[in-house]
Amino acid sequence: MSETESEKVVSVTSRGQATIPKEFREELGIDTPGRVKFIRTEEGDIVVRPIRSVTDLRGVLEGKTDEQGCSATERLQEERTADKASEEELRQRYAGDDEADERRTALRFPKRSSSTLNH
Repeated sequence: MSETESEKVVSVTSRGQATIPKEFREELGIDTPGRVKFIRTEEGDIVVRPIRSVTDLRGVLEGKTDEQGCSATERLQEERTADKASEEELRQRYAGDDEADERRTALRFPKRSSSTLNH
């Protein structure tokens, strides 16, 4: 180990949790509560980096697939397509149905009793 490296030994709980030493949290700017990402280098080392914004998560799921072999992007596109189809089906089903329009309006804007309005 070089002079610029430092080392701390920590315990890992039965749930797989380990506490990052305060010295390292301060040095890396890791807030508590906060989030970090673990990166495995080509050499096999594990690097811990703080996540400060959503853009820090970019690439985290790259190359990963679900049990059906779909990437996160493919799964999201499938869900959006299904949502649009479902919305269109509902629009067609209830198009021109005045009673359905009234029910939707009543759900969005429920009538309040006069006692509720006076308080």
